Amino acid sequence: MKSGFTAIIGRPNVGKSTLLNQILGQKIAIATDKAQTTRKRIKGIYTTPKGQIVFVDTPGIHKPLNKLGEFLMDEAKFAVPDADLILFIVDGSEPAGKGDKWIAQNVLQTEIPVIIVLNKVDKVKKPEKIEENFLSYKTLFNKNYPVVRISAKTGRNTDTLIKNIYKMLPKGDLLYPEDIVTEETMRDVAEEIIREKILINTSDEIPHSVAVKVENYTESDDIDRIYATIYCETKSQKGILIGRQGSLLKKIGTEARIELEKTVDKKVFLGLEVKVEKDWRKKQNILKNFGYEKTNGY
Repeated sequence: MKSGFTAIIGRPNVGKSTLLNQILGQKIAIATDKAQTTRKRIKGIYTTPKGQIVFVDTPGIHKPLNKLGEFLMDEAKFAVPDADLILFIVDGSEPAGKGDKWIAQNVLQTEIPVIIVLNKVDKVKKPEKIEENFLSYKTLFNKNYPVVRISAKTGRNTDTLIKNIYKMLPKGDLLYPEDIVTEETMRDVAEEIIREKILINTSDEIPHSVAVKVENYTESDDIDRIYATIYCETKSQKGILIGRQGSLLKKIGTEARIELEKTVDKKVFLGLEVKVEKDWRKKQNILKNFGYEKTNGY
């Protein structure tokens, strides 16, 4: 039996969270086309008769512009030393860029085994173009790492990726009970689902300046009652989030409630309010209060 931790590393928007959700067959990590969608390390636990793969999804690696950016960078970097295996997810529809090169030189200089995962290959029609892109990623390393071409969106070739992961993991017993899929609490899940609906329904600076905190979560047999605060940085952002006569906040709340009801399989009452917390992304104490607290290891 094989068991171990597999860190998922890559630039923003290369499909890390989409891949994790696809492999697990359910949504545990939010995924949008906006950068910084993933803000914290999220564990997804995949168990089969062959063993257990504990995936650790990480924020996309980019140049930090504030304390939040530094936290996101650390979340990704801290995932590497404790991993048994690293999946370096890249956008196979384009050649390696500066961001990929930086990750290869500054994060992946390690003795831990690496699999290069060429995602989004379904977007490329010409086989020779995929081969060109493939070579541009191979040349980032002086080691001959295995490469797997996949589509996280459609699930194409993810079975091959799983086989390669099991080959490279150490022998060991299960690390978690076999019926566990994630360590995330329902508070965590609620915060992320609300934030996802904000990302989908807003544009420009709003997605990056928003944090969500569940203030109260009460469960009962027939209904879960959730009260959450959406924090932004300026009054104008608050106005945008609320919308004309509260229309956007209502839309965000409805979409989040519907998804939460699917997740918990019962009725959900969701109460949302919007508050301004000026420059919260630059303040360490506020980041900690919002759950963006630096922790080493798993």
